[in-house]
Amino acid sequence: MSKIPMEAVFYYAPAPSDKEAALRTLCARLGIRFKSVAADQTEQKIGALVGLPGFTAEALPAAPLADEVLILHRFADRKIDAFLAAMRKAEIPRIALKAVVTEHNADWTLTALAAELQREHDEFAKYAATPDP
Repeated sequence: MSKIPMEAVFYYAPAPSDKEAALRTLCARLGIRFKSVAADQTEQKIGALVGLPGFTAEALPAAPLADEVLILHRFADRKIDAFLAAMRKAEIPRIALKAVVTEHNADWTLTALAAELQREHDEFAKYAATPDP
């Protein structure tokens, strides 16, 4: 019988905050693995960060990011919704840049993923601010 892989949350923050401890506590309560991502890991490929087969971590220079990023790995759709609802219930402040690991982004660095998430976030914000005709 094969073991079902555990969901995991990977969190990067540009500076220490209480949010990391709150996320760690929430994950422990929900039985979800939690891992902090350090500034010296931002140039790693997402696949290496989350431990996907075929990816290995490399020694790369630190490249701190300006914004926090939350990455969900091995989450089914309903579990994503449940986790985000649990974050709201626990009153963990919103994290704008969130992603789920996919076959398409596993080869991106965290820096590239964060840039794409920020671009998408900015586009949605522009769209939301545009009045209906």
